[in-house]
Amino acid sequence: MNNTTSFTLIAPAKLNLFLHINGRREDGYHELETLFTFLNFGDELTFELIDTPDIFITGDTKGIPLTDNLIYKAALLLKTQSKTRLGVKINLIKRLPMGGGVGGGSSDAATTLLALNKLWKIDRSLDELARLGLQLGADVPVFVRGQSAIAHGIGEELHQVELEQKWYCVVHPNQHVSTATIFTHPDLKRDTPKILGDWKHHTLTNDCEPLVKKLCPEVEKTLQWLLKYAPSKMTGTGSCCFVEFASQVQAQDVLANLPHTWQGFIASSVNISPAHTELAAIFDQ
Repeated sequence: MNNTTSFTLIAPAKLNLFLHINGRREDGYHELETLFTFLNFGDELTFELIDTPDIFITGDTKGIPLTDNLIYKAALLLKTQSKTRLGVKINLIKRLPMGGGVGGGSSDAATTLLALNKLWKIDRSLDELARLGLQLGADVPVFVRGQSAIAHGIGEELHQVELEQKWYCVVHPNQHVSTATIFTHPDLKRDTPKILGDWKHHTLTNDCEPLVKKLCPEVEKTLQWLLKYAPSKMTGTGSCCFVEFASQVQAQDVLANLPHTWQGFIASSVNISPAHTELAAIFDQ
């Protein structure tokens, strides 16, 4: 039996390689199709088992009240569901921008569910954890399952895909874009037909991009600047933009020339989330 009581995981970034919005449901959510890939880069979460039933969150919490923190919400949800009497100290090193469309909060929440499922020896299945995660946000299940995937529905219907490894330069133009603002905006394109057949044979876009560029000119400026290097795209509802390369050197070249008013990072894509590979290395020895 593995008696590990403290470990650290990467809560990885995701990119939406395309994002099509097919319609709006009566409950206000949107039917969509999107392709998720994970990056070998993200926030860093350290979990330490404690004997008291408390949940402590330390580190880069950005002043968010504890009860609004998705890490805390995920831990409390699993604790309540499992009725465990154990507790945890969680320390966050924040590397992913908030409001950037790379899934930072959702990834932190999913990684917390995965980690505490092992640390507290709860032994929930991935299906059960994904269902719990959906209560925290539409993007949480893909991080729980941890495999590159095409998503349908509101993002919870996942179909695993194998993608070729690529290198990405991801640029954050220091703008916060509210997902709620984009998805409730009357000008959002909501009528892209569903893909029939192989997605690789279709024109793939991000339906949020035209609206975000209109509302946030800095995003349009970023996309235009990146075009010097490769076709540029926006992930999720923004504001992060990215370009794709076959090699690390090409991605590094973009980062080296980044205007000082923006932030960025480079990372390779992975078909299995690093949170999953790291957990397996710790607990499946």
